[in-house]
Formats: sequence, structure tokens, C-alpha cells
Amino acid sequence: MCGILGYIGNRDCVRFLIDGLKRVEYRGYDSAGILIYDGKNTSVVKQPGKIIELEKLIGDSLKGNAGIAHTRWATHGEPGHANSHPHVSNNGNIFLVHNGIIENYTSLKKKLEKESFTFYSDTDTEILVNLIQFYYAGCIENAVKRALADVEGTYGIGVFCSEEPGVLIAARMGSPLLIGIGENENYFASDPASVLKQTDEVVYMQDGEIAVITDSKVVHKTLDDVLLEKDVEKISFELSEIEKSGYDHFMLKEIFEQPRTINDSMRGRILLDEGTTKLGGLSEHPEIYSRLLNAKKIFIVACGTSWHSGLIGEYMIEEYARIPVEVEYASEFRYRDPIITPGTVVIAVSQSGETADTLAAIKEAKRKGATVFGICNVVGSTISKETDAGVYLHAGPEIGVASTKAFTSQVIVLALITIDLARHRNMSFREGYKIVKELKNLPEMVEKILENSEKIKELAKKFSSASNFLYLGRGFNFPVALEGALKLKEISYIHAEGYPAAEMKHGPIALIDENMPVVFIAAKDSIYDKVVTNIREVKARNGIIIAIASESDSEIDLIADYVIKIPEVTNLLSPILTVIPLQLLAYYIAAEKGYDVDMPRNLAKSVTVE
Repeated sequence: MCGILGYIGNRDCVRFLIDGLKRVEYRGYDSAGILIYDGKNTSVVKQPGKIIELEKLIGDSLKGNAGIAHTRWATHGEPGHANSHPHVSNNGNIFLVHNGIIENYTSLKKKLEKESFTFYSDTDTEILVNLIQFYYAGCIENAVKRALADVEGTYGIGVFCSEEPGVLIAARMGSPLLIGIGENENYFASDPASVLKQTDEVVYMQDGEIAVITDSKVVHKTLDDVLLEKDVEKISFELSEIEKSGYDHFMLKEIFEQPRTINDSMRGRILLDEGTTKLGGLSEHPEIYSRLLNAKKIFIVACGTSWHSGLIGEYMIEEYARIPVEVEYASEFRYRDPIITPGTVVIAVSQSGETADTLAAIKEAKRKGATVFGICNVVGSTISKETDAGVYLHAGPEIGVASTKAFTSQVIVLALITIDLARHRNMSFREGYKIVKELKNLPEMVEKILENSEKIKELAKKFSSASNFLYLGRGFNFPVALEGALKLKEISYIHAEGYPAAEMKHGPIALIDENMPVVFIAAKDSIYDKVVTNIREVKARNGIIIAIASESDSEIDLIADYVIKIPEVTNLLSPILTVIPLQLLAYYIAAEKGYDVDMPRNLAKSVTVE
């Protein structure tokens, strides 16, 4: 969601702040703004639209050695100049950038209006900056702490006060925030990508913490004024990983990175000689790990694409480890009073590790006594801190809003967990060996699919003007149908629906005509014949068939209009291969239509507000 960034040091920071904002454009935003202090005066420039428009507006007019900056994704009030950040207090002395939602802003606003404060925007953030002014009595740190004591909701904030220009304040509750450590300069940011060009040393803030930042030091405290000793950590990725490297879009780069990221997700976790897997993030905590091995029921909670990977995880764990699994939207799980009994384990899945609904579901599960495991990609993220144990994806930074490589890495990790559970229960060495051997071959298989991308690109040209798509799959590939439809919706704005193939007869078949492309995932598996029957039903109604099929399948060539072949693999691992052509199809259709693939309208990469 919103990106926030701050600098204090001994050099001009305008370029750093603008470049830092550009590195979090992928998060999604509708306006951008910057505050600069030049040693005497403060200047605020903000602009609806893209950062490049803000950059043009600034030109060479601003210079200064302290500043805060922001990209906004609208929650309270439409995109516009008045609602853009930074916000300034009524007296013009306090400036604030904010990611999150102040839930009790209405009552706080009424309180301040009684004190003769005036408001010029529709935002909750403007209430907070004036609340800080209300409490200000010569110490900005104390004013921020007193104001936040009144606040209900989530926030990652950065504060500058012109009466104390040698200090920045950062505070966090529920929204990601880190401190970057430099030489004679320091920074705060919502995303490590913003500061990586300057430093790879960061301190990750946790909920209920405040940081007092000067050019020479950073003091960490709780909001209750308890001093904290914080560890300095290294950012786990390289600058080159957040650059396009010659690709037209980050999404295309990330699709083509999957042979490597799949391998990285498995690295050191496959024990081929034992026909099993081992995940250090779990096995290094024996008591907690034993609760997973002996689980009586598993909930998987997630949102969006991660929810689809969770559905595949349900199919995997139930079929191979024979443990009952329920997959829940995290946003529903937290409010529906789920039944959690002794022996219940919750697995939370999130690319960013900051997804607000998933974090709330984790807290609800822990409150009810469940053991909670996390699967996430971002090292140091909140989910990695809040769960009892967990597994990192090691997929590297994912910049494109539409998730691709994180999805396949999530499915890989869920497969590794499944094999581990199954081998402790009822899976034979022979079966385990066969699966882990195929796991090791997956990167090469994905590479083979990617080599066929030009064919998929040509197919995309044929269907870029379609108004609707239907995606159908069965078994392990039903969730892949959902994911394929989601990808197309997200970036091409074409209406698409995913269904279990057999459910087509219970409604969606009414939509099929000569203008309806229907994508079938028809890998050779135990229910292949059933899928072929469904394909024939569509053909009988003049539907256009695009099939994702196994290399050895010659029958499909006779009944489908277009066929994309993939290598054959065991059912458990099939989704990792079948999803690749669907990612490419969505990408090439959106690119053909001329859309901004990496930043689709109305979407944000990391949804850190409810």
C-alpha cells in the first residue's frame, strides 16, 4: 500500500527521496508528495498521479538535508492534492507521512474541532498530525507518543517538526517500517528497496515501537518509553534484483526467473537419499514442529493469490498426509469465530509478510490457542515475527503487483511440508523418493515451458480483444484455474472466472458461445478422461478451447482449438507447471492491450490496510 520514506543527514536528499519512492511504485499509489527542510525553511510539494509528475513539478527547485516522502493509495478521500501526503499541522510546524488507517479518526476530529482546529482534507492522517500539534510542548517525541496513545488502528508514520529540525520520528503499529543505517545519515522506510542503494544495514521496527532518528544515531523505544536494544540486519537481496534487467516489465522478468526461484525455494531442503524433505525453519523448533507433525486439523489462511496456493496445499496435505485441512480467506477467518480445538494448527501464507487481514487472522488463531506457522517471502516481515515458526520462500523481491514467482514458490514450500508430513505418517520411501526426484527436475521443466513463450505470445494476440474468459480445471488444477483467471483480471481487466470443470454444467455453461475462450487445464492424470468429457461439452456449444496439456497427449490435439504442451509430472507437482502458461497468457494479453502490467489500476502489491 502506501510507501513512506525519510532522510536526515549531511547531504542533499531530494534525489534519494524521489528515487526511493520510485522503488516502491509497485506497491500501488495514486499520488505522491515530499517535504524538504533546507536548513531554514520547509517546502512541501505533492501531486496526484505518478511520481514522474511530482518530479517534474520539483525540477531543480528543492534542496535540503532532511525530508520525508510518501506515495498514497487512497483509503479516506479521493486522490487529489488536498488528500495527498505529507500532511501539515494547523500551525505549519509538524509534517506527517502515514501508511495505515486511524479507525477512531472521527471522534478524534470532533475533539480537535472543539479546540478550534480546522481540517482541509478528507483523510484520517490530517487528524493525526493535528493531534500531535495539540500535544506538542517543546518535544516532538513526547507529542507523538501522547498522540499515538489516543489512536486506534494501524500506522507506520514518519514525522518532521520544524522546531526540532535535527530529528525525525518513526513509529509503527501494524504497518511495515524499518530504519536504514548510513554514515552520517539515517533513514526510515516502509520497504527495504527504498534504501538499498544507500545501505544494506537495517533495523526492522515492531508494533508498539518508536524511533528517534538523527544524522548520527537512532534511539529505539517502546511507546511506553522503554529503551530497546535492536539488532542491525542485512537486506537479503541485491539491487539488481529490483531492476528490470532488460525485460519490458518486472512481471515478465519474474515469470522468467521461476526456474531459479523454484530451485532456491528447494535449496537445502530435499533429502533425496532419504526420500523426504527437511525445512530448517520448522525442524529447528522441535516442540513446535511436533505440533505440526501431530496436527489433528490444519487451517490455511491467506488472501488473493496466496489463497489459491493454500487451496493446492489443502489438496496436497489431505491426499498425501491424510490430515483434514480447511482453507480460509484471512479476512473471513478473523471475524467468523472459527472452531479451534487442541491439535489445531494454522498455516498463514503471504508473499509480503505484511498482509493486514492475514496478520489479524494470526492474532485470532493465537488468541484461541492454535499453533501458527508462517510461509512468507520477505525476511524480517511481521508475519515472520508473529508466528511460532515458519518457512521463507527465498523467491527474492517480487516487484510486479500480480504475483507469479511467489505463487510457485509457495506451492513448492507447501509440497515440501506435505512430503515431510506424509513421510512421518504413511508415505513409503519409494513414493517419497519418486516425488522429491521430480521436485529436483522442476526448474528444468519450467525452463522448457518458458522456451515456448513465443507461441503463447501469438495466442495472446488472437484473444486480446476477448471480453470474457472461462478457466476450468479439476483436482490439483482447479485452484490453478482460479489463479489463471485472477491473473487475467488483475492486469488485462478482462472478466474471467475459474471453476472446477465439472461445475461448468451447473451454471457457467450458459455463457459459452463462439466468442467465449475457455481455458482447460488438461494434464494427464487420474481424472484426465473426465476433463476431456468437459472439453467435448464446450465444443458442442461452439466454445473456443485453449488447452494446457501433457507433452505425450495426442488426443487433445484433435479436440482443442489451441494446445500448449507441458512436461509430464506427478499430480502433486502439476500446478507448478500448469500455471506458467497461464501467467504468460495473462501477461502477453495485457501487454498487447498496452496496459501498465506492473501497476494495474486500483491494486496494491502489499495490502497493509483492511
